[in-house]
Formats: sequence, C-alpha cells, structure tokens
Amino acid sequence: MLQHGSYTLLMDACYDRERFPTMEEAIEWTWASSKEEIEALEFVLKKFFTLEKDGTYTQARVLEELLDYHSKADKNKQIAIERETKRREKSTSRARSVNDSTRFDNESPPNQEPVTSNQEPRTKIKTELQAPNGVCLSVWTDFMKFRKALKAPITETAINGFKREAAKAGISLEDSFRTSIENNWRGFKAEWVKDQPRATNGILAGAI
Repeated sequence: MLQHGSYTLLMDACYDRERFPTMEEAIEWTWASSKEEIEALEFVLKKFFTLEKDGTYTQARVLEELLDYHSKADKNKQIAIERETKRREKSTSRARSVNDSTRFDNESPPNQEPVTSNQEPRTKIKTELQAPNGVCLSVWTDFMKFRKALKAPITETAINGFKREAAKAGISLEDSFRTSIENNWRGFKAEWVKDQPRATNGILAGAI
C-alpha cells in the first residue's frame, strides 16, 4: 500500500512540475517522512524509474507524454500567432481603405507616410531560436522540445557547454544534442561517452 501511494504521488508530482526529481526531491514531493515511507519510495524509484548520470530519476512514459504535450502546445501557439498576424494585417488594410476613400484627389492626409502593400506589420512576432551552425533543423527542434519538457532553458552558456564537451568527446555539436535526447540527459559530458565506440561519421555507435 505504501509503494502504491508513493508511485501515485510521485507520478502526479512529475506531471504537475513537468520535470523529474532527484532522490531528495522525490522525498520532498511525496512528503515521505517515516523510514517505511522512504523505503517504499526508494523501491518505486528503482523499479519504475531510471537513474540518470545527473542524479535525476526519469520515467519513459511521463517523458513521452510531456514531449507530446509540448509539441501540440507549440503547434497551437504557432497557429495562434499566425491568426493574430493575419488579423492585424486585415485591420491595417481596412484602415488604409477608409483613409483612401475619404481623401481628396490631390490631397494627402496630414503627417501620413505613403503605405505600400508589402509594408511589414508594426507588431513583430518573436521568432524561435535559430539552430547553431552544423545542427540540422530536425535535431534542433527535437532538442528544444526535450529541454522544454525538462524545464531546462536553452542559453548561450548551455550551448557553449555542449560545444566544449562535444569537442572533448571528438563528436559534433549535433551528435551531442542527439545523444543527450536519446539518453534522457539534461546535459552532456564527454566522460559519459568516453567508453562508447564511435562510427566513422562521428556519431556515437552506442547511442543509435
């Protein structure tokens, strides 16, 4: 009964926080306090979760569902952005039509700059981060979704860390991203793959 309760509380906590815990965080999230409760929680972590090299315990089903959720959320967000952009463009065109219809033949509205049909909307939509050089779009897209599911921001410092460790491991930055995703690693260290064989194109054979 304690094990069942630990499993349920821990799964709910992972979905709610959209990330995975260390042992200490798992104890905190489930409010385990007695020796028996902590032992039940440790049993659940060892049986149903995978201990990663960064000390977190991941669960394949939860990760898959979080990635799917964020993928759909990103798609819906993009649709909303496109819809709002079109709405603003229509509003701008309608305003131009009204101004044109009330204008005298040889008179321009005061302080009005000429408006062209290909003028950019005044509101600029924030674009996604660009893929680093040498990283294909599909791997970069998967990497962004993976980091988002783990609530790990993609910063210049984080990318530089991947570049540094990839160079130490003798692989490309793209391969370090791919290896991180395939192994559910929050980060990437050269020492984590030092014993794995490499294919001739630089991709870690053990990660395929």
